[in-house]
Amino acid sequence: MDKHIINPDYLFEVSWEVCNKVGGIYTVVATKALHLKAQLGRHHILIGPDVWMHRASNPDFIEDPLLFRSWRQQAASEGLRLRVGKWNIPGTPVAVLVDYKTFLPQSDEILTDFWDAFGVDSLTGNWDYKEAAVFGYVAGKVIESFYNYNLSSADKAVAQFHEWQTGAGLLQVKRSRIPVATVFTTHATVVGRCLAGNNLHLYDDMATFDGDGMARRFNVTALHSLEKMAAQQADIFTTVSEITAVECKQFLGRACDVVTPNGFENSITPAAEAYDDCRKAARRKLLEVASAMAGESFAPDSVLVSISGRYEYSNKGIDVFLDALGKIDAGRYDGRRILAFVMVPSGNNGPDKELLARLSGNGSSYTTQTSHYLMDD
Repeated sequence: MDKHIINPDYLFEVSWEVCNKVGGIYTVVATKALHLKAQLGRHHILIGPDVWMHRASNPDFIEDPLLFRSWRQQAASEGLRLRVGKWNIPGTPVAVLVDYKTFLPQSDEILTDFWDAFGVDSLTGNWDYKEAAVFGYVAGKVIESFYNYNLSSADKAVAQFHEWQTGAGLLQVKRSRIPVATVFTTHATVVGRCLAGNNLHLYDDMATFDGDGMARRFNVTALHSLEKMAAQQADIFTTVSEITAVECKQFLGRACDVVTPNGFENSITPAAEAYDDCRKAARRKLLEVASAMAGESFAPDSVLVSISGRYEYSNKGIDVFLDALGKIDAGRYDGRRILAFVMVPSGNNGPDKELLARLSGNGSSYTTQTSHYLMDD
């Protein structure tokens, strides 16, 4: 049978990291937007959480009160509070930020409905689970509202949902019975992250692990249940590597339909002629900050090394990074000064004011190893 690629007229793309830089999924989604805009224009609609709570200072979001104005009024009449505008990235794609927090008081009823309709086990879900599940649910309602107001049966529409945090959105679209094809994309499974983070041999012993059993062992049953049901209910199930596809089949009970390796648009990096200037400016800034934090000057030829990503101490190799630095310290290294930066977002109460004062020229003797006031230092 011949297979023909039929491009959608509309693509809704849902992620916790739309206009909300948390980890690598932000980069994955943001850097393909330029290519998708060339294909779909305003019909590529990204949906994310309004974590800035209507503050105009979100550097990633440019609100446009005229964009989809009449639909926004209709959505408001349906109890959906949202902001519409552009994601401030190359291509400036359409972004819809949803205020899911107004639905949190209804979380028990929402989660009960998903248990009744799909068997999603949310009993052990903590606050982080409920918040994500409610966001997903509201994102699904937003797609349903947009479709009913703006589209007809002649329009071909696809909704793609990234990671377990959006799984409830996929299930809501399925439950609404609107003719929108669904895609669920996982970048790593919940159970796989737990196994790797607890130093178990994920890849060597994968065939011996039962996904449901491991979820109970690590107390992530709710997350795993939502992820598994989203994968099984999706029209198309994708992941980002061949090895993760094996993980998905083992833990989620469904083989991936397509593997879509991660990449990024060249627009994320500066043009070749500007790259050297950008690099030099970045080195100057890092040396300036390091000097202010340590209370001493560092040579311009210092070796700068860094690690960044989501705050997963073992999965992201932060432990290996620090251990390697410790071995250098304990050895007989006699080369250029090494400055190491751990650029990992964590719960904080804002930037260190004394550090900011030093960076502004205050001559105090204050030193610190962290740039922000950590909630749990």
